[in-house]
Parts: sequence; C-alpha cells; structure tokens
Amino acid sequence: MESRLEAFLPTPIRTQQGTLMKSSLSPFEKTIDRTGTGSLKWDRFDPEVLPLWVADMDFSAAPEIVEALKQRVDHGVFGYTIAYDSVVQSVLDYLKRVHAYSIERNWIKWLPGLVPALNVTCRAIGSRGDEVLTCTPVYPPFLSSPANQDRKVVTSPLKLQGDSWTFDFDDLESKVTNRTKLFLLCNPHNPVGKTFSADEVKQLGEFCIRHDLIICSDEIHCDLLFSGSSHVVTATLSEEIADRTITLMSPSKTYNLPGLACAYAVISNPKLRADFNRAAAGFITEVNTFGYIGCQAAYNHGEAWRQEMMSTLESNRDYLFDFLSSEIPQIKKWSMQATYLAWLNIEGLKSEFGIESVVDHFRKAGVGLSPGADFGDDRFVRLNFGCPKSTLQEGLERMARSLKS
Repeated sequence: MESRLEAFLPTPIRTQQGTLMKSSLSPFEKTIDRTGTGSLKWDRFDPEVLPLWVADMDFSAAPEIVEALKQRVDHGVFGYTIAYDSVVQSVLDYLKRVHAYSIERNWIKWLPGLVPALNVTCRAIGSRGDEVLTCTPVYPPFLSSPANQDRKVVTSPLKLQGDSWTFDFDDLESKVTNRTKLFLLCNPHNPVGKTFSADEVKQLGEFCIRHDLIICSDEIHCDLLFSGSSHVVTATLSEEIADRTITLMSPSKTYNLPGLACAYAVISNPKLRADFNRAAAGFITEVNTFGYIGCQAAYNHGEAWRQEMMSTLESNRDYLFDFLSSEIPQIKKWSMQATYLAWLNIEGLKSEFGIESVVDHFRKAGVGLSPGADFGDDRFVRLNFGCPKSTLQEGLERMARSLKS
C-alpha cells in the first residue's frame, strides 16, 4: 500500500519509475552560480578562484528528486520524521537490485552523514587507547575520527602494482597489534579512485578475521563506477565477513545530495548493531525530512539521471587525463575506476619549477585544490572534476598558464 509520504511524490514520478521527466533538461553542462549560497565548496575561496576541491559536484539534482522535495515543501509541516516504510523499502530494493545485497529492515541505522557514522563506529568498537587501522592516502575523517573518540589511528600505505593501487598485506601484518580492534575500509577508494576486486576485499576480510578486527566499510561511492568497473559489497563475500562488518552507504555522493544529510549503516550482527546504537545514543541527530525524501526519490527514480551523469564524469576524466599528458606532463596520474576525484602526484612540479607549495601556487592562479597532506601524503593533490566540462577546462588552462608564465 502506498504510504502517505509516497503520495507527496508527483504522479509522473510515481508512474514512470527510472525515467527522466519529459520537461527536464540535462543539467550536466549548465553552469550554476553557487556563490553566496553558503556553499562550502564555493564560498571558501575568493570569487576569482575556481573550486575543484571538496567532494561536492556542481550539477543540479535529478529533476525527480527536486520535484519530490517540492511536493514535500508544499505539505508545509516539517516536524520530526522517522524512517517510514516506503523509504526503508527503497533502500532494501536498491541494495538487492543494484548490489545483490539482501538485508533486513532492522539492520539499518539511519544517520545524518558518513562523518558522524565513522565517529560512532570508532566510539562503538574497543576502548579508550585502542587502535584503528586504515590505509593511506585516505579521506581525512578516517584519520581524525579515531582521535575524536580517544583511539589511536595506525596507518598502512597503499602500494602501486603497475597502474593500480592495492593493499600491502605485509605492511598490514606488521602494523596490527593486540590493541588493534577496527579496520576502516574505503571502497571505492577516496582519493585514489580504485574499486578493490572481490579477491582483494576477501583477502582483507580474512586478514580481519584472523586478527579479530571489526570492518567498517565506507561504500558511499559505490555507484560512481566508470565503464568496465564493478563494485562488491564487503558484507556479501561471506557470512563470517558480514558478521564483523559495518557497511556505510548514502545516496549523497552519487546523486549530489550531501546537504540533505542522509546516510545509513547496515549491520547484520545483533551485538555489533547494539554496540553501534549504544554509541550513537544521545548525540546523533535524526535524519531530516528532506533527507528521507531525497533518498527515496534517488533510489526509486534517479537511475536515468545517474547514467547520464556518469557519462559526463567519464568524459571529464578522459579530458583531464589527456590535458595533463599534453600540457602538464610533470603531473603523474593513475587509472581510475570510480569517483570524480583525481589523485595527482605533483612531485614533478616541485622539482622542475621549484614550487614550494603547489596548492598555494594554483590557488593564486585561480584554482582551488585539496592538499594531499590532508589525506596523509603531501606528494599529491586531489582534483574534483564533478563539474561542467567548461569549468574543468577553465581550471586546467589556468593551471597550465601559471606554469608557463
């Protein structure tokens, strides 16, 4: 039976699942002025700087999502909202349909974001002074969340095998101790853009079983896959691995909805789930009304938009790599299977041009990038190409001109 909240979705959306509305226009080449809107991405720098840093795309959301939010606004009452049946069903259906991951309703813990989820996980596992193991470079909250919860972060560098990054299991074995309780996994990986294979993740799972580690698997980029790439949900590899895994997901990265603050953890082990819920009690806020609406509309009706968006991102990735090869060959890059975040080695710029701070140099040239030091490796920068190609082109040309001058 259709829930009352489902009824807030307009008829064309409810009856034409998975298709773009006829009146919609492709948003992927449209430049939208985000300055002065409280945008973390755009309002951090001076107006003349193009921000290609934080993981936030410049594309408008799928029209189905926008229309669903408008319908909810028209209702006019924005009280406390629980996870109603149709939004929970949208998650169950999405995980089974897209990732062959069958779960039960009570395995889901709704959260206002992945960063709170990481902090709750670190708080839930082990005790004060215990260790959290992860691989660098990595998304900065992986490095800060353990300390926030009085844990010690221990890092193991990813290693290059040919043109691809992978785990260094010899180094991991040397880093684990009897105080290590938790492993933080990012897959697909931010920032190296790697989708770890089933064999790689299974070997990691077996490592965690052998050392009795809980796995927190951040899979928020799991639908940002380029042609020929695939993603395996960690918890689908075996019951034994699932029993020690906290899976973190959200529609926010794929559908560009981080401002709606909606994420969730999936935890099949009852004791682990109880520990997580206990750690979250009292200070993790509810998901807001619009977060639920955005999640449901994205999972039920956003696939056509996602496919068009991925085509744009793949074109942008190829343009970026071609431009760097021809115009700034001193910047090294590696193959990417996922995300819209390029991990770029800038050691050649430092050695050839004598630039002390590459990030500062490019900011002065009008391009804002993420410093690699934030991810645990100052030899790199991260560049966000989730924007109209015209924006990317302008940013790259500014970078090239600054080096020639």
